[in-house]
Amino acid sequence: MAIEIGSKAPDFELKDNHGATVRLSDFRGEKAVVLLFYPFAFTGVCTGELCELRDRLPRFQNDEVQLLAVSNDSVPTLRVFAEKEGFEYPLLSDFWPHGETSRAYGVFDEEKGCAVRGTFIIDKDGIVRWTVVNGLPDARDLNEYIKALDSL
Repeated sequence: MAIEIGSKAPDFELKDNHGATVRLSDFRGEKAVVLLFYPFAFTGVCTGELCELRDRLPRFQNDEVQLLAVSNDSVPTLRVFAEKEGFEYPLLSDFWPHGETSRAYGVFDEEKGCAVRGTFIIDKDGIVRWTVVNGLPDARDLNEYIKALDSL
């Protein structure tokens, strides 16, 4: 069960595709965060979603908002994926301890060993203000994210 709207977002510390440490708490008081969990790099639906975010990036990463995309892939895998697709936003590795952050947000599929498509919009105070969880084969609607961000 995914964490609920109005809950304090669990803090985390993950490595990005360049090996740098990223903490959710680093953005507290500074930016809202679009926290997006996706199953695996290089898969069709995931690549399509992340490329759509890349193509509309100024809406999701700017002075007011930070986009963070999380999968259970390793840092080297995410580095190659980001370079291949031209991603200019952080891809975070929830590889080890495997799925710890995905579990904290309630979006880890124990049977498949990966995160499902969970998205959380977290305000500057670290509170979850909007969430949606889609099944593995179901792409998300970025227009819904925009509406949620506009309501902050």
